[in-house]
Amino acid sequence: MTTITRRTFVAATLIGGLAAAAPVLAQKPVQIEFLYSPFADYAPYFVAEDKGYFDDFGVDVTLAPKSGTAETIQMLAAGNSEAGAATWGAGLFNSIQRGATVTIVATMARMPDTVPSPSPFMVSQQAWDNGIRSVADLKGKRVGIPGPGGFGLYSVAKALEKGGLTLDDIEPVFLPPPATAAAFANGGLEAGWSIEPFAYQLEKQGLGRRLVEDHTFGTELGFIAFNNEFAQKNEDAIVRFLAAYLKAARELDSGGWKDEAILDIVAKYTGAEKDLLRNISYTVRSEDGAIDLDSVREQEAFFRQQGNLEYDGQVDIDKVYRKDLLERANALLAEKS
Repeated sequence: MTTITRRTFVAATLIGGLAAAAPVLAQKPVQIEFLYSPFADYAPYFVAEDKGYFDDFGVDVTLAPKSGTAETIQMLAAGNSEAGAATWGAGLFNSIQRGATVTIVATMARMPDTVPSPSPFMVSQQAWDNGIRSVADLKGKRVGIPGPGGFGLYSVAKALEKGGLTLDDIEPVFLPPPATAAAFANGGLEAGWSIEPFAYQLEKQGLGRRLVEDHTFGTELGFIAFNNEFAQKNEDAIVRFLAAYLKAARELDSGGWKDEAILDIVAKYTGAEKDLLRNISYTVRSEDGAIDLDSVREQEAFFRQQGNLEYDGQVDIDKVYRKDLLERANALLAEKS
């Protein structure tokens, strides 16, 4: 019979306790590389990173710059990055139909229901001076659009509807928003799509005027997505990421843009002057991060009408949209609030 002394019992208990605790102590936060663009739309991620919200919720997030939506989806699908935000568009709808290996988890941004709009349809000052004062006056004129198949095209089409025109009634000129200033200045465009901070800069420089601002009220602009394989293996990490994101987003949408510390953070990531950030309007988000699927369907229908979709009927968004993870994130945030 083996005799267990008190010393032996205590030592054994201590060793057993350390062994049990070791995996917990050694466990590191899940690492997430998040792809972003240097625009104010991405402010919630900048705030969550710099104010320590991601750390508070137990995820190790690295913000990595990207060049565009197409790159985001490609990099996520290939597993070259874990997460990112992208805009709705024909390419995205087609990729979902083809079985894109991405998981959509929440809204990234949507257009507000108020003016001034963060994405106005603008007329050049030169064109205004030459008598173009309404959308109807743009028939046969050159209109700047950031590219085919994306939100910019949809936005311009909605603006043209206000004057009884369609995309077939104008001469589309595809160019990025930063190039609009030069085109307005040299007479290369009569009107065009814009987005902040470029819209404010066009006004400040006397190069352009806002012509339409109520054409995309409430429109879903973009979404947050993760690589499928990562999402399947790291659901808890995504929930924690979303909880931190929602905390920052609510802070911004409830007046955070008036906070000098937040302006400092956004200025650092966007390269924009704080004075500019104080004067521009911003996209917003639903409080719970949910996506307005009716708005998404409207955009899908538009791209089908344009002949940009490779399939018939509606794409099955539910197969890539994990609402359950967003619900868990809202519950976690409420628990910690």
